[in-house]
Amino acid sequence: MIPGFEAIVEERIKAAQKQGRFDNLEGKGRPLLFEDSHVPEDLRMAHKILKNSGFLPPEVEIRKQMTHVRELMDQTGLASADQAKLNKKLNYLMAKLDAVRSTGPGSTLARDQYRTSLLRKIK
Repeated sequence: MIPGFEAIVEERIKAAQKQGRFDNLEGKGRPLLFEDSHVPEDLRMAHKILKNSGFLPPEVEIRKQMTHVRELMDQTGLASADQAKLNKKLNYLMAKLDAVRSTGPGSTLARDQYRTSLLRKIK
């Protein structure tokens, strides 16, 4: 997690609790419904919070795009000219995912940009 991020989050949650902002929330006392079955169960809450804030980690965004391309591939015929284009797009996304996961300069840049935009949003 981003250094110092947890402290900021905890501080804001405690302040909101003291102000009673969580007292009358819609759905209070009922289980949360998660839409993203492809996200591991232990990460779903964090994913939901980031998604609701308009932020997705680069890896999650790429995986989402890959899922969409695969769905399109399933819908088109095997001999379709579009199939080749979709296959190229999928290969590109797979390479991009590998770059984001690696420890190279490209992944560091993506993480830094994500961190900067996230911190700007919460301040």
